[in-house]
Amino acid sequence: MNDLLQVMENRRSCRNFKSDPVNKEDIDKIIRAGTFAPSGMNKQSSIIIAVTNKELRDQLMEENRKIGGWSEGFDPFYGAPVILIVLADKNIRTHLYDGSLVMGNMLNAATSLGLGSIWIHRAKEEFESDFGKKILKKLGISGDYEGIGHCAIGYMADKPAVAPPRKSDYVHYIK
Repeated sequence: MNDLLQVMENRRSCRNFKSDPVNKEDIDKIIRAGTFAPSGMNKQSSIIIAVTNKELRDQLMEENRKIGGWSEGFDPFYGAPVILIVLADKNIRTHLYDGSLVMGNMLNAATSLGLGSIWIHRAKEEFESDFGKKILKKLGISGDYEGIGHCAIGYMADKPAVAPPRKSDYVHYIK
């Protein structure tokens, strides 16, 4: 089996990260993979916000926790030190698909580099709020963006789980 297919079969969501920082070269490789995701009519409607600053990471975590309705002290990013936020331009019809493909590329790229990753939701709600709008304004990002997801990455504290069997009715051929 080729390396790409093996990465795709072995990628699992990580829910227990070490606090060790991820080197910038690996973060940049993961981001680059995201920028090469297919997009409708090559509009490249997505943008990526890379958060390595612990203070902002913790603020995002707290906002995400509140939106998710979890108890104080719960970390919906599972301790991941790096959060790559994908947003996409709502004015592009394919923005949800485009952003999802960016997320998928980054999740697989993290696995290929020996890092753990997980897709965390609620970016939509975060960036519809004043909290998220302030982040965009501070970064000088204007436009009508929708939060697609957070790609949380870091070193895995535990070995990844073995993939469960695929369901029997996953594929239907028409011959």
